[in-house]
Amino acid sequence: MHFFTDLIGQEQAVEFLEGAIRFQRLAPAYLFVGPSGIGRRLAAKSFALSILMQKQSLSQLEVIRERVVAQNHPDLLVVEPTYQHQGKFFTAAQLVETGVKRKTLPLIRLEQIRQICQFITRAPLESTHSIVIIEDVHLMNEFAANGLLKTLEEPVHGIFILIAKSLQSILPTLISRCQYIPFSRLSRSDMLNVLQSSGHGEILLYEDILTLAQGSPGEAIDSYAQYQAISIDLRMRLVDLPQGALEALKLAQVIDSELELEKQLWLVSYLQQKYWQKYRNRKIIESLEFVRRYLTNYVQPRLVWEDFYLRNQL
Repeated sequence: MHFFTDLIGQEQAVEFLEGAIRFQRLAPAYLFVGPSGIGRRLAAKSFALSILMQKQSLSQLEVIRERVVAQNHPDLLVVEPTYQHQGKFFTAAQLVETGVKRKTLPLIRLEQIRQICQFITRAPLESTHSIVIIEDVHLMNEFAANGLLKTLEEPVHGIFILIAKSLQSILPTLISRCQYIPFSRLSRSDMLNVLQSSGHGEILLYEDILTLAQGSPGEAIDSYAQYQAISIDLRMRLVDLPQGALEALKLAQVIDSELELEKQLWLVSYLQQKYWQKYRNRKIIESLEFVRRYLTNYVQPRLVWEDFYLRNQL
């Protein structure tokens, strides 16, 4: 029975995970590490499906697959970073439904770790294991990370699958308790094939987006959506650095008023690529890295962009 047929370009990870299932050598926790949009989440759900299918008949495969995709299987818990709004926590999808503008970055919080503890300490209802998938574990705050570490140190009835972009932002003690599974960026041809076959062929017309994605179909799709969400007027203004202080201040004001914080962070990466291609000036690229740092530390965005463009005008 093959569970990873839709996962492209991650042969090493697939071979390891299939071996763990085949030889019944499941670890208590796995850490899937690599850039976003290259199949880490697909691999996590495929791996979860393969575990949940143990001791189940083949006739149940599609039913259990649908429940895993919909995240409503009783022995599967998927945890995502959340935004806080008016004392309540929302996932990205839930916040979009409310129409609230995202002014902060999402986090995995201690309250969610407590939910995980309640879930993982009970015996599985239908399967041999309970499974917890934690997405973007690098966005876990310190209290949550320590709470998760304590949970991993204690005997549990389940399996953890943690998903992260890199190892640098994760506690070393947390890494040491997981089986590390690296995921790599796709080749150019594999990425183009994935985009074409998934119905996103229009992205192939945007070389800037493809270059920015650097082998990640998911990042290409996300970047295309981010680009399309920017007004045509702002796109035109961003083509060149502003001429003079007044234009610099106006451009900063438009960016701050039109774009949420996460879109501004994406814009930093996009402009680093665009401005390097146009000006070949390392100072501009380094200045944009400071913009990223200040935005992630919640410095007032308009002031951050004003400072950048006043320092880098034509």
